[in-house]
Amino acid sequence: MSGETGGGGGRGGGLLVAGTTSDAGKSVVTAGICRWLVRRGVKVAPFKGQNMSLNSFVTREGAEIGRAQAMQAQAARVEPTALMNPVLLKPGSDRSSQVVLMGRPVGELSARGYHGDGAGPGRQETLLGTVVDCLEELRSTYDAVICEGAGSPAEINLRRTDIVNMGVARAARLPVVVVGDIDRGGVFASFFGTTALLSPEDQSLVAGYLVNKFRGDVSLLEPGLEMLRGLTGRATYGVLPFRHGLGIDEEDGLRVSLRGAVRESVVAPPYGEDVLRVAVCAVPLMSNFTDVDALAAEPGVVVRFVDRPDEITDADLVIVPGTRGTVRALAWLRERGLADALARRAAEGRPVLGICGGYQLLGEHIEDDVESRVGSVAGLGLLPVRVGFAREKTLARPVGEALGERVEGYEIHHGVASVEGGDPFLVDGGGRRLDGCRSGQVWGTHWHGSLESDGFRRAFLRAVATAAGRRFVPAPDTSFATLREEQLDLLGDLIEEHADTDALLRLIESGAPSGLPFIAPGAP
Repeated sequence: MSGETGGGGGRGGGLLVAGTTSDAGKSVVTAGICRWLVRRGVKVAPFKGQNMSLNSFVTREGAEIGRAQAMQAQAARVEPTALMNPVLLKPGSDRSSQVVLMGRPVGELSARGYHGDGAGPGRQETLLGTVVDCLEELRSTYDAVICEGAGSPAEINLRRTDIVNMGVARAARLPVVVVGDIDRGGVFASFFGTTALLSPEDQSLVAGYLVNKFRGDVSLLEPGLEMLRGLTGRATYGVLPFRHGLGIDEEDGLRVSLRGAVRESVVAPPYGEDVLRVAVCAVPLMSNFTDVDALAAEPGVVVRFVDRPDEITDADLVIVPGTRGTVRALAWLRERGLADALARRAAEGRPVLGICGGYQLLGEHIEDDVESRVGSVAGLGLLPVRVGFAREKTLARPVGEALGERVEGYEIHHGVASVEGGDPFLVDGGGRRLDGCRSGQVWGTHWHGSLESDGFRRAFLRAVATAAGRRFVPAPDTSFATLREEQLDLLGDLIEEHADTDALLRLIESGAPSGLPFIAPGAP
């Protein structure tokens, strides 16, 4: 893989980035490797056979995939497609998820129905062929495909039906690098234990390890890495230092990408005299909380997720975000007193923005025989909108205008809104309503990602500041796309500067080294 190839001439190389745990850093390491490779001139694509996430994205062909894979595709400088995430699971409760196959929902399954009950195959086991076919199609087109695992490859209770970790590695003969988060502690035990719980066949593909989130002097870690190599016969391919704010487009968790954990976010000084305070209601089954990333990127905008009425009292803008359970989120808002607090804000003319499911529950009435199957439910009544749930999911990449500015977004929803009043919000070039509405200072739209449109975001924040009586002025030169590119370059820098890139290239090109020792006891 010289960096001069153009792909399409055969079967490209590959690598699986697994992890000792969830949130070990697989997503960002995969993105970093993609960005490092593409800067070398390698035609590279990301891949994740199965993703469980409520953060999703719509590709240009109208397919729904995990946002992490869309971010990784951006790191690779390629257009995301359904091939990069053939199976997406969107939890609807603790026991069931919507199954999205090749970008389209195909049904709702319990965990037992998906994984199987031990007496026969579940739906997951039957999807391995689809996953491998997608991976092989990518490998026939690209010089390299960097695959992300899920959770841990040593989840021995799920190994029989695995289609995202060692299952796909075995089927496609992919070398595996295991990422461990040393900031959590116990990383040596995690590396050793992960390897020792795999079968001999699986262990033969585990080439080595990658330490993530290290703080301090690497020389103090080196004796442990040498002992780990002696115990396992496997190399450590790098020690990546801890960096704040690299968790872009995570699968789940309350995180503002460009500012790290939101309750610890660092806000740049405001461009004007005042800061602008944004409270995001942390509704159950929250989806696409990445919608607020662009707000957090603005100098002087403070973003917090909240779950109590007093936390929205002094906010200049309250956002009710998307959710996979609109009716459940509506009940949660009422139980916690947030519904009454939102009604008081609306009556006082203080800004509220609902996005997707948040937009739907701000309406007057919801008829849901699809998502919650509870039938008729009264909404919060803050927007003149009635919502009915269709069995067919809307998946689209619309473009329009709002507040005199161009807006791009993406739609992922079963709810269909009938607007019966208010003012248009998102319109076409002729001023005709495309989506959403506005009533006083309450705004609503189905469009995820709209705040990433710089001109619209600035216009909206100016309107919010005026309504809130704040002397806040949006910075004139904040480009969310540029900030995202800079962050992806930082991920590429981490790999280039702190990983053994020559060894990683050998793995991608040639596979796992032969003769890797077996670590007892192996899989039970």
